[in-house]
Amino acid sequence: MLGPLAFIVFINDIDMVCNFIKLMKKFADDTKAANTIRTVRDVEDLQDCLNRLVTWADTWGMEFNVTKCKVMHVGRNNPRSEYTMSGIKLNTTEVERDIGVMVHRSLRPSTQCAEASRRANVVLGQISRAFHFRDKSTFVKLYKQYVRPHLEFSVPAWSPWTQGDKETLEKIQRRAVKMVSGLRGRTYEDRLKELDMLSLEDRRLMYDIVQTFKIIRGFDDVKHTTWFTLVGDNPGRITRQTSDPLNIVRPHCRNDIRRSFFSVRVVDPWNSLPSEVKNVKTIVAFKRQVRELIKNNLLMPGPGY
Repeated sequence: MLGPLAFIVFINDIDMVCNFIKLMKKFADDTKAANTIRTVRDVEDLQDCLNRLVTWADTWGMEFNVTKCKVMHVGRNNPRSEYTMSGIKLNTTEVERDIGVMVHRSLRPSTQCAEASRRANVVLGQISRAFHFRDKSTFVKLYKQYVRPHLEFSVPAWSPWTQGDKETLEKIQRRAVKMVSGLRGRTYEDRLKELDMLSLEDRRLMYDIVQTFKIIRGFDDVKHTTWFTLVGDNPGRITRQTSDPLNIVRPHCRNDIRRSFFSVRVVDPWNSLPSEVKNVKTIVAFKRQVRELIKNNLLMPGPGY
């Protein structure tokens, strides 16, 4: 029981040796260092950080597995410089799995969508072969428990915005719904209504809004200012948009990746919620009300969806 905690305490000061770079993130035994690379000095800073990490490991009797350490170059203007650890050149990578999510150097979620779809499709095929009579109650429960989680794992972090990626995920649910015996609806939408289910796209919208509620209302242990700027944080001239202090100020964005990022794409749907919904007391009640709004087409997604 003390092993993981003792390990965290042991490595907790590792980022102190590299506090001059832009980013250092730790999760269990995974450590990620990042820096904005615009000049030769930026490259030198990141290399210096890697050298210090190696020195830290040697001092405390640890050792990095350099063969597993990789470099991901992000951005079109990235000079793609070479970096070393312990005198060994680090390999570059185009795609890497980070806490269960496939991250591509383009920061687009297509790779994750394809992998999630593949996994879900395999499980759905196993279920379809095991159950020849797929009644509404049993088959839908199996789909929700064993298939849909693959399509929605950590989805606020990688929610797709292109029609192709959306369809890659949605076609799995289309196939599952089509397998259910005894449905009268001919279209996908009619079958979803008959099963009292939302499309995956609508569910992603709902999860984004629920996650925003958790952050703003303090249910998650994170400062809301890390993600959002609320109208109530900087009160000024009162307009229709700023009348609710829980409304979010939309940041300026220049590209699709930024516009489709969680904290930006959720601004319009969140601001369109009635004030009484934003002020409900529990997560369960909030989720139920948001689901009803989406189900009745009273909450439409904005840019980024």
